[in-house]
Amino acid sequence: MDIEILGSLLVSEGGIPVMPTAPKVRQVLAILAFFAGQVVPIAVLTDELWAGRPPRSARTTLQTYVLQLRELITVALPAPGRGKRALTAKDILVTCPGGYLLNTRGGTSDVREFERLAGLGYRAVGDGDHAEGARLLGASLALWRGAPFADVQLGKQLEMEAARLEESRLCALDQRIEADLRLGRHRELLAELTVLVSRYRTHENLCRQFMIALQRSGRWSDALEVYRKLRGTLSRELGLEPSLALRQLQRSILLDHSQMTASDSVPRAVRAV
Repeated sequence: MDIEILGSLLVSEGGIPVMPTAPKVRQVLAILAFFAGQVVPIAVLTDELWAGRPPRSARTTLQTYVLQLRELITVALPAPGRGKRALTAKDILVTCPGGYLLNTRGGTSDVREFERLAGLGYRAVGDGDHAEGARLLGASLALWRGAPFADVQLGKQLEMEAARLEESRLCALDQRIEADLRLGRHRELLAELTVLVSRYRTHENLCRQFMIALQRSGRWSDALEVYRKLRGTLSRELGLEPSLALRQLQRSILLDHSQMTASDSVPRAVRAV
């Protein structure tokens, strides 16, 4: 069974989608898919579906949802080979003591692949191989098609997991940009960082990276404007000042800019003396 979570939910068996349309059945599939290979307790499932206020019929209703998922799985399963036991939906969506388990039987998961590639990318960057780190982290980010569980109704558990995944994505993105800066790709980063800084208006490290890319591209005034906007946003929305590192970067850009301006204002004849 193959699972895609980093965007709209897609679960398939042998290339055939196993996708319910009913929102709560889809929600059950989403949480089972996220924890594929692990037993998901009934208490976790009921809390996800009914936010701590399950109806009296919660267990029976959950069993009905599981039955509907098994019906979809049955349609997707291949015909058994000669002399082999037929694989059933109960072999895939397994009833366990106290819960249910989705058995992927070695299928793919975009979340697991993202985590694998990002981990290799972090290791490469840590070893000083910024080109390989940027490549691996870029490959991990390319797996994302949108917000996690984009077309699933989120309860408390899935909402928490979606937030964790988004944070992991942002960390990988931050490290990939850092590697690209180390490789001198500041001009190529400008368009991407323009969008990111607009989206994550209080993210200091993205602003720092944008300021560095602008400074290296000779756009000192724009770099200082990024700092000014961030400072205003932090003060207005969070009552905070930019970090010491960011303030030092701003002063460095100011000094660099003033020195360049002073140099440009010296007549050529004087410079030649």
